Amino acid sequence: MGCWGMGDETLGVLEGAEAVVAAGRHVRVDGDAVQAVVEGALAGSEGLPRFRAPRWRDGHNFPGPGGVPSVNFLLAQDAVNFCFWGDPPWRVTYRGRVHSGYRGLVAALRRALEVGCPLDDAAYLAHLSADDLEFILRGEGRLPLLRERLENLREVGRVLQERYGGRGERLVEAAGGSAVALVRLLAAEFRSFDDRARYDGLEVPFYKRAQLCVADLYGAYGGQGLGSFGDLDRLTAFADYELPRVLRHLGILRYSPELAAAVDGRRLLPAGSPEEVEIRAATVVAVERLRRALAECGMHLRAFEVDWILWDWCQEHPPAAPAHRTLTIYY
Repeated sequence: MGCWGMGDETLGVLEGAEAVVAAGRHVRVDGDAVQAVVEGALAGSEGLPRFRAPRWRDGHNFPGPGGVPSVNFLLAQDAVNFCFWGDPPWRVTYRGRVHSGYRGLVAALRRALEVGCPLDDAAYLAHLSADDLEFILRGEGRLPLLRERLENLREVGRVLQERYGGRGERLVEAAGGSAVALVRLLAAEFRSFDDRARYDGLEVPFYKRAQLCVADLYGAYGGQGLGSFGDLDRLTAFADYELPRVLRHLGILRYSPELAAAVDGRRLLPAGSPEEVEIRAATVVAVERLRRALAECGMHLRAFEVDWILWDWCQEHPPAAPAHRTLTIYY
């Protein structure tokens, strides 16, 4: 275990995504729509997101003993933060309210902590049983890919025990204050965070959950201490299934008729298929173009902050068209 340090490198996510979009056959990014959305939003037009610096929400992370955020817990949370769609949708009731999707996961993990499940303990995670995970994630309906979630949590616990003395803080410190280095370290140490695809022979990294974990650390620690990174501007959007849904609703992503029919018909898109990789790549590129257009208008946000704004807006104003459906552990 050494210090990865901070250099001038990028993750290669934006570069790979740009290459896919340039060659894409199924998805394109509408530059005119990007400009129209930015101008309309900044003018206060109804039905558009409000692009302003987002605030970190308490519900995104859970403090450990003494109110100090737990890196181990954030790693565990992000290890199982994927693939929430299903028929019927999985829901969790917590403190009298019903939650679904990512917010359902947040509620389920908070509920588990409150009844004594030590989700921030590497040894507990390394030996987590299928029955315990079923108990933690109990709710209405059933989450897909439960076996894969169990494997991911065990991997987090095992790697932390074997290489970092059971302490996620040591892993974060090994990145030397670099967001890029920490994303690369997460992908190198944990198979479940190594999110890469192939497109026409090109390797396309996305690192969705690894990048999200870095942003979670930044938010949980208020940009201080373990949440302090000098190169957060090099993070990209987190290519998932909610962001392309809202970007398509805004007219920024344009699907081919065949892909639109498949998505709207809720047909499964195989993970790693050209269509699925193009959706993810176009999402990264579209958010970057939004970021640049906002900067030209004097609104300076980082790509992951634009992502947060769009994701939150999508939860409050869900588009009529569905998200694409792909069974994957990466988002």
